[in-house]
Amino acid sequence: MPILALDGSLARCSAAVLDRSGRVLAAAAEAAERGHATLLPVFAARVLEEAGLTAPRLAAVAVGIGPGGFTGLRAALALAQGIAFGAGGLPVIGVTTGEALVAALSEEERRGRAVWAALDTRRGRIMLEHFAPGAALPEGPPAPFAEQDLPHPPGPVAVAGDAAPAVAARLLARGADALLTGARLPDAVAVGRVALLRLAGLLPPRAAEEPLYGEPPAVRTPQPSPPAPAA
Repeated sequence: MPILALDGSLARCSAAVLDRSGRVLAAAAEAAERGHATLLPVFAARVLEEAGLTAPRLAAVAVGIGPGGFTGLRAALALAQGIAFGAGGLPVIGVTTGEALVAALSEEERRGRAVWAALDTRRGRIMLEHFAPGAALPEGPPAPFAEQDLPHPPGPVAVAGDAAPAVAARLLARGADALLTGARLPDAVAVGRVALLRLAGLLPPRAAEEPLYGEPPAVRTPQPSPPAPAA
């Protein structure tokens, strides 16, 4: 049975249907800084129709859980959980942004290198997920760094993510062996392929209940309204 995969973690919305071998049956994607909550349901319906499937015929729903933008992550998770519930309680499989980026890299880009998935928090910091050479799982939770405070990699590193150009340039300026990869934004196809490994028991499960922000969303404390002027 195939799976449906969704991602809205960064500035792209995507959906895909994959069979259990990882073959793509249908896919849709569009660059989007905003509007994820509108685009994702349309893409999900489109790829299911193109694949000739209805949700109850799926084995699972996979979804990117972040790190990423608050609105896009929430929209993707809510849609994934809604489709899974409506189809009779399908499993919902979480995939981190870094895991999806790593899955999209070529063997040549990964050979002999650790991977840094570097994401722009849009709050003046870089969120890093670290992957050891050849690993499909991050070494720990994502961690935020100011660009000038990035750690020095202990060996050759490949850099992916939307902050990869800035991060790779800084590492190269320090004399590190850093390779800038072509992977900038995660997509649903890569999310689906990681999820298939989880579904087969080849990777440990990952919950898809809450977004993985790494940093809490910026929230402003409501300010009291000024008193009304005296009459």
